[in-house]
This record gives sequence, C-alpha cells and structure tokens, in this order.
Amino acid sequence: MCAQTSLNENRVLTFSALIASVFALGGLVVGLLVGSLVIVFDGVYSLISLLLTLLSLVASRYIRKPSDAQFPFGRALFEPAVIVIKGSVILLLVAYSLYSAIGALITGGREVDASIATLFGTVNVIGCGLAWWYMAKLSKRHASGLIGAEVKQWQMDTLLSLAVTIGFIVALGVTFTPFAHYAVYADPLMMLAMSFYFLKVPFGMVKTALREIFLMSPSKDICKRVDQSIIDACKESEQDIELTGVTKVGPELWVDVDIYPEDNSDVILVDDIEQTRKTIAKRLSGLPLKLQINVNIAR
Repeated sequence: MCAQTSLNENRVLTFSALIASVFALGGLVVGLLVGSLVIVFDGVYSLISLLLTLLSLVASRYIRKPSDAQFPFGRALFEPAVIVIKGSVILLLVAYSLYSAIGALITGGREVDASIATLFGTVNVIGCGLAWWYMAKLSKRHASGLIGAEVKQWQMDTLLSLAVTIGFIVALGVTFTPFAHYAVYADPLMMLAMSFYFLKVPFGMVKTALREIFLMSPSKDICKRVDQSIIDACKESEQDIELTGVTKVGPELWVDVDIYPEDNSDVILVDDIEQTRKTIAKRLSGLPLKLQINVNIAR
C-alpha cells in the first residue's frame, strides 16, 4: 500500500470515527431518556462502531509498515483479521439484542415515548444516510477492505435507524386507536425483526475475511482476470507458463506462476521471467490491489 493510499485511508477512517462518536452519544442519551431498547441498541452500535473504527485506524498504520524479520511476508493479513473482529463483535451485539427483545416480549413489552423517539429517529436516518452515502463515495475513490467494512457498518446503521423510525411512527399511530395497549410491544418487536435481518451483514463480513486469512481463492471476477493475464503472458513468451495459485489477502493480491523451460532446457533468461511478471502486472493493473507476483522456474 503506497503512502498516499494509506493517508487517504486514515483520513476516511478518522472522519467515520468522528461521525460515529456523535451518533453514539446521541443514541445512548435519547434511548435512556425515552426507555427505548432499539434506540439504546442504535447508540451502542454506534459506540462499538467508533471503537472498531479506531481499531481499523491502528491496523491501517500497522499494515503499511515494511516487511521485517518478524513479518517476512508483510502485514496484509492484519486487514482481514480486523474485519473478522469487527464482524464478530457486531454479531455478538445483534445476538444480545435479540435475546433482550425476546425477554421484553415475554415480560409484557416496553413503554416508550414514541413522539420523541420518532423525532430522534428522523434526525438519525438523515444523518446516518448522509454518512453512508459519503463513505460509499469515498470508498469508490479510495478502495480498501477497511473502508469497505466501514461502509457496511454505516449501511447497517442507516437501515437500523430507518426501521426504528418507521416502527415508532406506526407505534405512535397505534396509540390513537382502540389497540393502544399493544403499543408497548412495538419496541421489542422492532428489535426482534431487525436482529434477524442484521445477522446477515456481519456474517458476510466474517466469512469473506476468513477466506482471506485461510488463503482461499478470491472472487470469480479476480480469478477470471488473473487467468486472462496468464493467457496473455503465454502468448508473449516462448516458455510455457502455468498459474499455480492466486489469493487475495487484505490490500494485496498474491499470484504464483510456474514457468517451464522450452524443450526441457534448464536455461531460462532473466528477461523471460521479467517479461512474464510485467505482462501479468500490466493486465492486472486495473485492480485496486497491491500485486505480489512470484514467478518460479519449474523442473
């Protein structure tokens, strides 16, 4: 990762942390004042998002350090490791919220000041939506696994706030009907519905990151582009070239290639190896990843 890319990543993550701190404080204060389980969850989620973003900032600074004796292959694996931690923490938070919602339903629901909650929810939706949009825009400009994880966090926060606001609008309307006594179930029911939905996003984050940690094959699109680069390299070389392995690890793409001597000869010019590496690198230059191309002489 180049210095400019890392600097941009740090700026984006710092911006995300500042916004998350505002929503965390607001959600906790309002949630406790009106006694809403989902608003407190929203605030706690924002607080955890803040802590996880700070973790991403530390990891971003650490990842860009050069290889050394302790980490001879670099620190790229720290990125998916951080994403696993972030996804796992969010999963635990959602699981606990699911447990709390079920408990509230069993004990007769929770009475909430729906008017204040609706007002707060509306402000929260607008704020989180703008943050999500801006972070997604920055993610396209500065591609990064850590920034991508931030975008997913803000996506979840925005959808959560939207669901909360809609739920409280419905609950507020119910209070003016003969079914007003059922309004106490609105808060835990919303939390129950959202918990099941939000399990999907952090689960996907953890699954993708674990594939990188275990050095599994990357996405089909990346594999297709790597295969095409090998085909092009074969056309430009007098040697036989074979792809032996490809994996994505954080901000890096690792490509292993075997090159076979022509006519079973043991002589391969250095120029042939460098030409193969350059051809592959040129074909993959459009990917927002740092390339690590290893060309081996096969026997």
